[in-house]
Amino acid sequence: MQEENIDRNTAADKAENTRAPREDAVVFDGVVFSYAEQASPALNGISLAVKKGEFLAVIGHNGSGKSTMARLINGLLLPDKGTVTVFGLNTAEGKNPAEIRKRAGIVFQNPDNQMVASVIEDDVAFGPENLGVEREEIGRRIESALRAVGMEAYRYGTPSRLSGGQKQRIAIAGVLAVKPDILILDESTAMLDPRGRREVMQVVSRLHREEGLTVILITHFMEEALLADRTIVLNRGEIVMQGTPADIFLHSERLEAYNLSLPRIGRICKSLQKAGIPVADCLTPEELAEEIAEAAAARGVKGECGGHVPAAPASLAGGEWDIDIKNLAYTYSAKSPFASVALKGIDLHIGEGEFFGIIGHTGSGKSTLVQHLNALIKLPSAQKRYRPARPKKGRPAPVLPELKVGPFDLADKKCDFFRLRESVGMVFQYPEYQLFAETVFADVAFGLKNFRKGISAEETEAAVRDAITMVGLDYAEVKDKSPFDLSGGQKRRVAIAGVIVTRPHILVLDEPAAGLDPLGKQEIMELLHKIHREWCSTVIVVSHDMDEIADNCTTAAVISEGAVADCAPPRVLFSRTEELLSLGLDIPLTAKACARLKELGIEIDTDFTCEDFARKVTALFNGGEHA
Repeated sequence: MQEENIDRNTAADKAENTRAPREDAVVFDGVVFSYAEQASPALNGISLAVKKGEFLAVIGHNGSGKSTMARLINGLLLPDKGTVTVFGLNTAEGKNPAEIRKRAGIVFQNPDNQMVASVIEDDVAFGPENLGVEREEIGRRIESALRAVGMEAYRYGTPSRLSGGQKQRIAIAGVLAVKPDILILDESTAMLDPRGRREVMQVVSRLHREEGLTVILITHFMEEALLADRTIVLNRGEIVMQGTPADIFLHSERLEAYNLSLPRIGRICKSLQKAGIPVADCLTPEELAEEIAEAAAARGVKGECGGHVPAAPASLAGGEWDIDIKNLAYTYSAKSPFASVALKGIDLHIGEGEFFGIIGHTGSGKSTLVQHLNALIKLPSAQKRYRPARPKKGRPAPVLPELKVGPFDLADKKCDFFRLRESVGMVFQYPEYQLFAETVFADVAFGLKNFRKGISAEETEAAVRDAITMVGLDYAEVKDKSPFDLSGGQKRRVAIAGVIVTRPHILVLDEPAAGLDPLGKQEIMELLHKIHREWCSTVIVVSHDMDEIADNCTTAAVISEGAVADCAPPRVLFSRTEELLSLGLDIPLTAKACARLKELGIEIDTDFTCEDFARKVTALFNGGEHA
């Protein structure tokens, strides 16, 4: 495939070219690599040089070869053809891999792949200890690395009690403690909350800027890629575009040809341009707002389109499958030195029919909360040996938690938990890790056979076929394959099929789109809406992506420090910018654009979806009439 080099040859570029050439940190020379179970190569003839001190961003659809490239750099994989050299050392020769791994540290997408110790400070110390660093220096590195990722308070804790995002911070700290010359981040911020992402990228940018660290960033977040000096786009194992991040994203129509959807801001720009509003392609919401304001001034457009955010409507109530939570508290490892309070009295109502979002900072208690909904974590009063404590003299009786999911009272030990779990399907973070059977068919059929004793072979086949087809896979093509031979996106779809095959009334998904490329995220959310429309009463999604929540959810709850800080429809919730930012969260790009427009004298009343924002701006230019 012909590679597209985008080079505007600016004055800055010319000045850079006059400087002394920098040493090559990483060189790929005609590299081909294939996995045994795949027919086509994961990388096909890659040639690339990364200069010492360069910040390179790598983007591409899931399965394009990004993670394979990362693993080839530090010798975890060796090329079938061609060579990979790191500071002149061939990764395939002699003892070079050991030396290369001292200089090239990699942070994987899943932090569990890097956890090696039962105490956090030991985990961070593992790398420096193996390099023979002096004890005093190791202590300083532990402190510095944990401070860099905001995890100093957890130094003496255990990784097993951390949330997914907290584990990711520890994994990053473990690599930073080694002080590598090259830092490779393989979607390593995918599980972090917005504040955590910003903090980690600030650390990475500072190390790159002040200490000359070479950074290779694999990401699906456009705002992260914008920090890089250069961006390359991979498609089916080949480099198909490269240039500055601005040039790559401003030629965004080309990304669609490589199975990458337009960034949200790109879709808004195209929509406005199609409506005849003269805005340039933008990379930030602030730029977009300024383009809209400039176009409005040129046309003499004034006033507002709406400008009033209505009060939050009352939550849906009275449905057969309503969820009611009162005074829900939970402590991990209670009465032990590792006790960690996760929930501190949650009160929440989720009405039947909602597409409900749950957001919050890393470690806020989101995953702990949703694991109560199908009794993966049981209330104390539901334990078989539970005996209510006698109230102490002169003190009121303790207020016990209440949890009702549809017809099930989860505070009652007589609750039919088996039927509850048939009715409330749970898809975990990294749902592909739920796979275990020899074939896709057996994996998807497992839950069905478990919950529906005596189901016939014909009924099983029909239900499995429907579930696999519903998640967008070809039943005949995948049913006899091992789930472990599928791509990452396909594995996730099979895992979801294994949950929806029983047609649960309530579907709970914990970060279902984390780690997927933009098109993959869009497809997953479209799938969930289809399920919600056709047969699933309620869908509950835990997410760190504020745009995802704005685009999809009817209501969202904010969890902070184990309690509900807010609960409202996205159009109301995301108008409370300062409150959300103070909780370590972010706001959608449309909310950022609205905030900047307000500063410029233009108010837009929108539900913060991309489509509604573009529609309301267009209406403003058409005389203020709502579309």
